[in-house]
Amino acid sequence: MTFRKKKSGNRLMSRPEEGRNPSRGVFTRRALVLMATQGAVLGALGERLYGLQVRDGSHYAKLAENNRLSKRFFAPPRGRITDRFGISVAANRINWRALLLAEETNDIPGTLARFAQIVPLEQRDTVRIEHELRHKRRFIPIMLRDFLSWDDMARLELNMPSLPGVLIDVGTTRVYPFGPLLAHVVGYVAPPAEKDVVHNAELALPGMRVGRAGIEQTQDMNLRGQVGSVEMEVNAVGRVMAELDRDEGMAGDEIALTIDSGLQQQVLGRIGEQSASAVVMDCRNGEVLAMVSNPSFDPSLFDSGVTQAQWIEWTNNSQTPLINKAVSGLYPPGSTFKPAVAMAALRAGTLSPSDRINCPGYIDVGGTRFHCWSRYGHGSINLRQGLKYSCDVFFYEVARRTGMDTIAATSELFGLGAKLPEIELPHVRQGLIPTPAWRRAHGHHWNGGDTIVSGIGQGFVQVTPLQLATYASRIATGRNVQPHLIRSVAGRTALLTDLGHAPDMAMPEHFFADIRAGMFAVVNEEGGTAPKARLDIPGVQMAGKTGSAQVRRVSRAMRESGHFNSANLPWEYRPHALFICYAPYDAPRYATAVVIEHGNAGADVAAPLARDIMTDTLRRDPVNHREPPGQEVAQADVD
Repeated sequence: MTFRKKKSGNRLMSRPEEGRNPSRGVFTRRALVLMATQGAVLGALGERLYGLQVRDGSHYAKLAENNRLSKRFFAPPRGRITDRFGISVAANRINWRALLLAEETNDIPGTLARFAQIVPLEQRDTVRIEHELRHKRRFIPIMLRDFLSWDDMARLELNMPSLPGVLIDVGTTRVYPFGPLLAHVVGYVAPPAEKDVVHNAELALPGMRVGRAGIEQTQDMNLRGQVGSVEMEVNAVGRVMAELDRDEGMAGDEIALTIDSGLQQQVLGRIGEQSASAVVMDCRNGEVLAMVSNPSFDPSLFDSGVTQAQWIEWTNNSQTPLINKAVSGLYPPGSTFKPAVAMAALRAGTLSPSDRINCPGYIDVGGTRFHCWSRYGHGSINLRQGLKYSCDVFFYEVARRTGMDTIAATSELFGLGAKLPEIELPHVRQGLIPTPAWRRAHGHHWNGGDTIVSGIGQGFVQVTPLQLATYASRIATGRNVQPHLIRSVAGRTALLTDLGHAPDMAMPEHFFADIRAGMFAVVNEEGGTAPKARLDIPGVQMAGKTGSAQVRRVSRAMRESGHFNSANLPWEYRPHALFICYAPYDAPRYATAVVIEHGNAGADVAAPLARDIMTDTLRRDPVNHREPPGQEVAQADVD
């Protein structure tokens, strides 16, 4: 058997596996897997980078910008309130304070604890802060402490890196330069309640205040202004690096009052420690020049919060310092009501100026005897004498003839028991002129005796001192003047200040002349009830009417004993003393009403007080001055 040799080329091909590494194929597969994984990862990263930089780039740029920038809102300065001569009666003072932005710290308890170590917090501050943290949104600043001293601010600035979310801010606080003197007129501000913030989120800003009384309350929206903002660049720990933009907002409107603060001081000085109220008006246009209610309170205490002890002291005071007696105090007008009764009778034709009525010292009606203040009576007298002597029996009879419905209608035209729509104060009470319909609506019968006692301003009749001053003004001028307190808002003069704005009252001028003559006799003629009200100013005379209003019934036996003296009663049982007046008599310019609580006798107490107030008013003559007359009025240093 023979064999053929193969060619070398075939020999090489016959050994294909010779010299090859077995792991090379495995390596290649792993490399491919790794490359594919890397490609997928890079693709995902690329897609993510594309999303971050291209598709969502503007969104993340905005977030980054927000981390670098901080926009904060701040309360605007509240509008200033001035008297008629531009003297500040409510203004603002700079207040440095520490605020907390909850959204800029992740450890609020720790931040507060460190803050308290640097600037101590009172217990009521801690309670308030915890309450605000629970109820305010995180982006709204919370006040930690106000009225910071320079030392306080220096310590806080030094420790700012450990106080994330804390910043020092400058704001304003409300100040009242005259304190209690004008508290009832100007009112006060206080921190907003939760219900206020629900309706207006801007009120949650530190420093925002809401008017709670007086002009501050009724003109709150005009005084608030518009919120401002500031945009700042901050670093990683929230420290302000630069201020980039600021919108100052808009300060509240400035409001000028009709009040003369100097005259207000003089009126209060005349009243002294008595529980009383007094109103002085320009009887030609209704501008209120002074409105005093005594005692009063310090309005600045409400800005930071009244203590419980202070609140209890005020509310337990029988002389009610928190109540503006001039508009919220209700009093029987007593004999000051008699001119209104006379006008009602003249208009109704139940009385003429020459009619005479006999006063024996009493009148019997329906089995009841009604006494005159003079137990001996006044004899036969006419209208002028009836007003001059303030004869009760005369006006008992006039009221009986005229009827209560007619008296009520005329009284309301004078502003008694009626709304005074233009007075810019809250809690203004309307008072009451009773009628038979009113009595029946309350489930009672109206009898003749009700008309009799109403005829001398007793019984159910109730009025306010402001109504009495309005009444005196309308008698003096025969014009339907409307009392008001605002002279201008943001420089815009109120229409009511125009001397020709008030229309004439729908009553014959000769009826007014009869009433004025009787009021002149009260003060200036022998036998009038108010000789103590005569002015000691050459050539100037005043007309007025006295009043004493009982607060408890005086029995017949007490009157007829001959020994009754109301001055010997406890203070709270004594009659109120009242007086209304206007001057000069021949060219009326000013009207005044005075009510002294439990002052006993209008002729002895209220009349001399009204005389002094009118004297001060005539000498200052504020309506004819553009600058404060006389001695300058002291005022605090305010911005």
